[in-house]
Amino acid sequence: MHNQATGKPGNVPSVTGFRARLRALAKINLDLRVLGKRPDGFHELRTIFQTISLADTIDIAFTPGRKTAIEVHDNLGIPDNLAGRAARMALDAMRVTGRVEMRIAKRIPMGAGLGGGSSDAAAVLLALPVLAGRKIELPQLCRLAEQLGSDVPFFLLGGRAVGIGRGSELFPLPDEPPLAGLLVVPAVHVSTSEAYRRLSPRLTSESQQNKIFSFQSQTWNRGGREPACNDFEAVVFEQHRGLAKLKKRLIGAGASLAMMTGSGSGVFGLFQTREETTLARETLGTLGKVYGISLVSRQRYRSLWWRALKEHSTQNTWPPQSRYLR
Repeated sequence: MHNQATGKPGNVPSVTGFRARLRALAKINLDLRVLGKRPDGFHELRTIFQTISLADTIDIAFTPGRKTAIEVHDNLGIPDNLAGRAARMALDAMRVTGRVEMRIAKRIPMGAGLGGGSSDAAAVLLALPVLAGRKIELPQLCRLAEQLGSDVPFFLLGGRAVGIGRGSELFPLPDEPPLAGLLVVPAVHVSTSEAYRRLSPRLTSESQQNKIFSFQSQTWNRGGREPACNDFEAVVFEQHRGLAKLKKRLIGAGASLAMMTGSGSGVFGLFQTREETTLARETLGTLGKVYGISLVSRQRYRSLWWRALKEHSTQNTWPPQSRYLR
């Protein structure tokens, strides 16, 4: 039997069994091109994902048992939390039963293009096999992740990567220095489905071909003359002019790159020094909630995971492998 509960962390019983505390990192899109609609109804994408330091915290525990029970408690009371669905899929894939308890402290803003729910789900897929003493190979983990959402597979890998197709076909890019930055999330709701609907009429065959060549140049020559872009800005900024103003404010403050992430509403700016970041923060006023961020490399991402699971896993293997493996 599977069941899922949601509620405030204060109502959660003590976590028991094999346990770990995880950091589920957010992502930004350093480039995002939307091409035509695919036969499966999704849009073909070209994007560059990058993990950042902003994170949710997940306390997870697994206790072996004859029946399966899954309890998810978070500070926002999210119904049908994606992390609970990930736990169910992982247990089924491992063919094990038991009790899974999770307490999630959400810090990544929802609906801001940062992938918080996707990252939480990927964290569960990575951690639960380690706690249960089983193994799910990376290709199978990626298949499970893709069923949960297009962004979820990226969080199994971290760092910087090109995403094509729905965004779930991933290829690594070299990591760059851990630039500091600011992420601003205004009190604005951007509908992803509406953004796609407004963008679709502009997706001509000629523009798609140009985007492919432009994106290819961007990935081969990061930091060169080819400008990074997010196709969603064209339609989202028309409806939410405050987001366009926010991007201009970040550029005016000296950001080397400023852009909306995903379909919005989060807007980030990257700076060469922390001093520039501090000065820029003072210019943003009340345009939204401001978070200090830094880019997290693939090696750093894996190190965070090895540290979080060190009591239960062997080191320097990816995905993390359980020391209880049988």
